Amino acid sequence: MSAATMKAAYENAEVISIWPQADMSVLNEGRRSPVAMPADLFGPAWPLLVTVAEGVCTAPDYPGMALLASCASLIGGKRRIRPYDTAAWSEPCILWCGAVGDPSSRKSPALDQITAPLRTLEQAKADDHKDALREFQERSEWNKQTRKRWQDEVAEAIKNGLDKPKMPEDAEDPEEPHRRRTLTMDSTPEALGAILQGNPQGVLSFRDELAGWLTSHERYSPGGREFWLEAYGGRPFVIDRKGTKGPISIPFNGVSVLGGIQPAKMADALLSSPDDGLVARFLWAWPDKVPSVRRPREAADLGRLQRAYERLDSLSWAKTAEGANIALTLPLAPPAADLFEAWQADNAAIDQDASALFKSFVGKMDGAVLRLALVGEFISWAFSDDPEPSEVSAYALAAAARFVDDYAKPMSERVYGDAALPAVERHAALLARYIRRYQFKTINLRTLKQSPHKSRLSALRQGDTMRAAAEYLVDAGWLQPAPRREGDTTGRTSLDFAVNPQVLEAE
Repeated sequence: MSAATMKAAYENAEVISIWPQADMSVLNEGRRSPVAMPADLFGPAWPLLVTVAEGVCTAPDYPGMALLASCASLIGGKRRIRPYDTAAWSEPCILWCGAVGDPSSRKSPALDQITAPLRTLEQAKADDHKDALREFQERSEWNKQTRKRWQDEVAEAIKNGLDKPKMPEDAEDPEEPHRRRTLTMDSTPEALGAILQGNPQGVLSFRDELAGWLTSHERYSPGGREFWLEAYGGRPFVIDRKGTKGPISIPFNGVSVLGGIQPAKMADALLSSPDDGLVARFLWAWPDKVPSVRRPREAADLGRLQRAYERLDSLSWAKTAEGANIALTLPLAPPAADLFEAWQADNAAIDQDASALFKSFVGKMDGAVLRLALVGEFISWAFSDDPEPSEVSAYALAAAARFVDDYAKPMSERVYGDAALPAVERHAALLARYIRRYQFKTINLRTLKQSPHKSRLSALRQGDTMRAAAEYLVDAGWLQPAPRREGDTTGRTSLDFAVNPQVLEAE
């Protein structure tokens, strides 16, 4: 064979790789891809949400969820929704919304911007509370002296055998005024109960980190989890605790919840929770991170958001015959009731092969659609000058149903699918992303458990956990063992692995 023939054969020879085709699906841990948040539920508020999102370089999902929870908390106990005139069933205006994303997803700035006007609203009521407190102190001192005079009269009557003097009304202790609260951050059931006593329309519990909230309900006292389950239903609640002056009676135990959670913490938090339906009450947002940071084109009109919140906060109560505050219950408009009946039938056809978490979530969507429709109706009202609605329209109901079907359900599958994944697959995905991030061509498992890696791979600190994740990546075609010994010793081999070049080059 001539040299030219050998050269041509060499150049045309098929290159055979020692590496198998790598399974790149390891990276997403089997997660469902995110979907776009529908705009129609938010009505005239949507452009503001888009501007807020662009201002912090994130998806509109985060400010959207914050708006839903904030508006629900301001409407709170003042309004309910009933789907059918022939049914006693009605739903309160309470929503629990979770924002999922890495620390770099910029979810917190978006949530903060939408909730900031709630703080302003609370502060604006502070001067009114000071005046009410001053009046309370004046009346309290007056009543104290009146009571003292009555007590002297009682002593004199007993001494002289006279009739029992009647206790004056202003001898009783006056009721202390409650400060207006729109937000709580980290309250025990007892503390939150006291807040709800003075804020019967409800409040928003805003937690920057939901993982701690989900796992801390029994930290302070037994029954904390049961309190929160009741707080989603908005029913009356009584807290009996040793050491308090008396039971805390709450006519409307209604707390909307908003918070963020990191994917790395989410699975453990969800899987460690009892299967009591608390987690299934959340509406989840988990969009992809916006890849680039750029200068915003315009500033968000947060003054308009402030005015909308003030309008919602000004909603009046309905009254009983005795003058007590009660919720005004809005019916679905007849076309909306027809739509809801058809949607209920479709929603009932749950895939029996779905995970338990997802089936529990879907089972709670009948009530969630109604609550979302009520909030959507009042968002449109708050951002307009229209008269207050007396019913929930077919448009609002259809927008809520689309939001649940096209967004909430896919996002919950994304969240619960991640949580239901075996731990070894989650750990393998964490290691795989770390390899790609730093473009490692080889790795050593012992080195990865040392600084600076150990703080970034905290979930893999245990030797068996790290080894199992590496073995999973071997099976997925990402790694190949490359053991070696130092010198001529017969000690244990190093935990070295070679990295498949394909995974470093793949898009």
